Amino acid sequence: MTGFNLLLGALLVVCALGLVTAQHQARKLFVELQQQQTQERKLDEEWGQLQLEQSTWAMHSRIEKIATTRLGMKVAPSSRAQVVPPAGR
Repeated sequence: MTGFNLLLGALLVVCALGLVTAQHQARKLFVELQQQQTQERKLDEEWGQLQLEQSTWAMHSRIEKIATTRLGMKVAPSSRAQVVPPAGR
């Protein structure tokens, strides 16, 4: 009977250690998940800022102003404009 009790005691200790290990691993994974979610929020915020910056840089009025002031470009008069049909027609 004593051998059986020792076997059950050893089994209990092994199960308890397994439970503690599983809980520890779950906590570590939860902390890592929180860190990844924080990183995701930061990257989403940065992505939004970059999209705003891109839309600012690509504004038609800004491009037109740079074309006229820095590059000396002018809008062609309609008499000089020629519409080119798409290829394959």
